[in-house]
Parts: sequence; structure tokens; C-alpha cells
Amino acid sequence: QRQLVESGGGLVQAGGSLRLSCAASGSTFSTYAMGWFRQAPGKEREFVAGIRQSGGYTYYADSVKGRFIISRDNAKNTVYLQLNSLKPDDTAVYYCAAAGFVFFDAARYSSWGRGTQVTVSS
Repeated sequence: QRQLVESGGGLVQAGGSLRLSCAASGSTFSTYAMGWFRQAPGKEREFVAGIRQSGGYTYYADSVKGRFIISRDNAKNTVYLQLNSLKPDDTAVYYCAAAGFVFFDAARYSSWGRGTQVTVSS
């Protein structure tokens, strides 16, 4: 079972930035597409961003396009999510997940981390 561990969350003022990291165990990280999802209280888990195995293709939810940047370092078995121009609506627990392809549906992902809390104050 692949282990994913998120870090980098915290409390930030609106307009601020954070960088989330997701470290994966194992030697096959480069064979997985990676996704970032988020879940706010009382809401469903939603797709935020995804990146293909080589990092050459990235995908974003419309709500974060132009503000968030997903990247990966296969040598470090790590995927990142740079959060810029944060808004209070971005407050949620952020999760990383692994799958064979970038899917927008959380149910298609086989491995999940435990999440990291991002709180944006107004």
C-alpha cells in the first residue's frame, strides 16, 4: 500500500501563500499520476489539481486556475501544490492522492494521504 504524507498547511491571511508537499513511499512514484483534492466542512471532496507521471501535463479546477500551481519531483518522490492569492473559500483539508491517470473523480484514486489543514482568514 502506497503511503502518502501531506505537509505545509497552516493559517494564513487572505492574499497570502502556502506550499503544500506530499511525500510518497516506494520506488514507483514516477509511474503514478497525482492529484490534490480538498474538503471543506459539510462539503464533498473536490478536485483541485492533477499532474501526469512525467509532470508535463497539469490540470486545475476553475476555482483555482491561475492561483495554484502543481508540480512534482520524481527524484524526491514528492508532489507540491503552491497556493497563491488565497481566499477564505480555500479553507479546507487538502489531500494528495495517487492513481494511474489524472481523474477528476476522487473515487478513482487508490491511495490517499491523511490531509493537511489550510485555513485562510479574512
